[in-house]
Amino acid sequence: NGAHRSHHRGIPMSFKIPREIEDYLRELDAFIETEIKPLEEQDDNIRFFDHRREHARTDWDSGGLPRPEWEELLNEMKRRADAAGHYRYALPKEFGGSNGSNLAMARIREHLAHKGLGLHNDLQNESSVVGNLMTPLQLRDFGTDEQKARYMNPLLERKMGWAFGLTEEAHGSDATWMETRAVPESRDGVDGWLINGEKMWTTGLHLATHVLVFARHSGRDGDARGIGCFIVPTDAPGFEVGEYLWTLNMPTDHPKCTLSNVWVPASEVLGDVDNGLACAMHFVHESRIRQAASSLGAAQYCIDESVAYAKQRKPFGKALATNQGVQFPLVELHTEAAMLRLLIYATAQEMDEMPKVEVAKKLTDRVSMCNYRANRLVCNAADTAMQVHGGIGYSRHKPFEHIYRHHRRYRITEGAEEIQLRKIAGKLFGFF
Repeated sequence: NGAHRSHHRGIPMSFKIPREIEDYLRELDAFIETEIKPLEEQDDNIRFFDHRREHARTDWDSGGLPRPEWEELLNEMKRRADAAGHYRYALPKEFGGSNGSNLAMARIREHLAHKGLGLHNDLQNESSVVGNLMTPLQLRDFGTDEQKARYMNPLLERKMGWAFGLTEEAHGSDATWMETRAVPESRDGVDGWLINGEKMWTTGLHLATHVLVFARHSGRDGDARGIGCFIVPTDAPGFEVGEYLWTLNMPTDHPKCTLSNVWVPASEVLGDVDNGLACAMHFVHESRIRQAASSLGAAQYCIDESVAYAKQRKPFGKALATNQGVQFPLVELHTEAAMLRLLIYATAQEMDEMPKVEVAKKLTDRVSMCNYRANRLVCNAADTAMQVHGGIGYSRHKPFEHIYRHHRRYRITEGAEEIQLRKIAGKLFGFF
C-alpha cells in the first residue's frame, strides 16, 4: 500500500500515503472548484465565510440558532456532494459509500481543512463534502433488523437526524455517574421504559427527529453496566427542549433538554440495554483521529498564511520574515505539525490493520496523543497567526479568530484533553 515503516517503541519512523488516496484528493479538488466554489460565490453566499460570517450564520433573535438560509446552503452542498459520490465516502459500499479507510479519512480531513474556510468543509457544523457519518454505522452494528428497516434509509437520505444525549449539567467526563434514570414499564401490553432526567449539549436538536438518550436503569453510580441507549423521538410527550447555550463560536445548536415521564417501547433500545455505553464509545477512536487530522490541517493553514504574510509585509523597510522573533515561533509550529502528521497517518493506518476491539486495547493512547496535541497545535497556530498579522489578524477580515474560536472547543469536547492525557498515562504507567 505504499507505506514503509520502521518502529521504535511502536512509533513508525517513516510513512508514505498510498497513491490512490492522493489521486482521490485531486478528484475532490476538481469537484470543489466546479460545483462548490460557484455555489459559495453566488447570491452573496460568501457572507457566510467572510468578515460577516458570524452574523450571517446566527439568528440572534431566535435563541442564537443557525439561520435557515445558512442551513439550506449547507444542505445544498451535501446534496451535491452526495450526488457526486463523495459525501458517503467513508461508509461501506452497501450504504452507497466507498469503504473509506481511517488513513484515507485522516488525509482527506487534513487536506480539506488546509484549504481554509469554505463551503467545502465547515467544521463548526461538522459539515463537509466528505461526511463524517457515524450514525448509520451505529445502527448497522447495534440495531435490530426491524430498527434497520425503519431507520437506515431515512438516516442515509438525511430525512432523519439523531442527536446525542450523554452529557448532563452535573456530569460530563464522568458519564457513568449520570442522573437520568429509566425504569421498566409496560403500556397496553407493550414492554417499555419510562425515562426521567435531563441532558445538556445535545447538539443539533433543533433539527433532530430523535435523540439517543443514555439512562441508568440498574447498577451503581460509576458502573459501566446498567446504562441503556434509548432512541427517543423529539416529539414524545414529556420531552422538552430548553435553553440553547451560547458559545464562544456562534451560532449555537447546543440545547439543554428534559425528559419527564417519557415512555418508549422496548423496541427503541439500541444495542444491549445493559451496555448502552458501547454505542457511545463505538466510533470514539475514528472520531478522534479524524478530528486530530482536521486540527492539523487548520493549523498548517494558519502557519502557511503567516509565512506568506511575513514575507510580504515590510515594516521599517524590511520584510517581517527577516526577524527571528517572527521566524522561530512559526518554525516551532511547523516542526510540530510535521511530527504530528507522521503520527496521525501511521496511527490511522494501524487502526485499519486490526479489529476495533484491538484498537481500543493497543492504540487508544496513540489516538489520544494525536488528538490532544493537534487540538493544542491549532489553537497555538491561530493565536500566532493573529500576532504575525497584527491588527488585521485580530479582525474578522482574516479567518484566524474563527479558527481559534471553533477549534478551542475540541480541547473540551470529544473527550477533554485531560481525559486524553489520562488515557496516555494509564498506558504508560500500566494502570489500564
